[in-house]
Amino acid sequence: MAVGRSKQSLQELQARLAERLLAARTDGVDSAQWLAVQAGGRNYLVPLAQAGEIFPWSGVQTVPYAQAWFWGVASLRGNLVGVIDLAALLGHPVERSQQSLAETSLLVINPALQVNAALVVDRLLGLRSGDALQAVPGEVPDGTRGLGRLWSDDRGLQWQELNLQVLVQTPEFLRVSQ
Repeated sequence: MAVGRSKQSLQELQARLAERLLAARTDGVDSAQWLAVQAGGRNYLVPLAQAGEIFPWSGVQTVPYAQAWFWGVASLRGNLVGVIDLAALLGHPVERSQQSLAETSLLVINPALQVNAALVVDRLLGLRSGDALQAVPGEVPDGTRGLGRLWSDDRGLQWQELNLQVLVQTPEFLRVSQ
């Protein structure tokens, strides 16, 4: 019974986030600039313009001879998309059980980036405004893997900027086969 309620509340959260994401795009709201997600225990900020729809975990048809981070393909609204474990792609894979998979979400990469893919994220953490974040002083990653600067919020949590437009063009991302 508790698992059913947990799944229902996760689906409600995903629906609310999807509505807010759409509203932020269509209403021209400047305050929300990022979609906050967690993958492999790390916090990421994805630019709203690069994020697509959010779906609850669904079954994936595995593909032989693929990289460990490429889990296979799924049908989302009738579209076949490649399913990528974001944490594993970025070098910090985590073991997942059937229960933990049921709590994950699939973040579709915006079709404008011309990639039919969805990222497995452990948690959706809502929308974030650039005004609520401060750049963390220090070295900025070179950005070749899509990783941008570190940000900190008012609670002291650190967030890694994740540029999906750069990520989907990296040789690692494009090399799905082993």
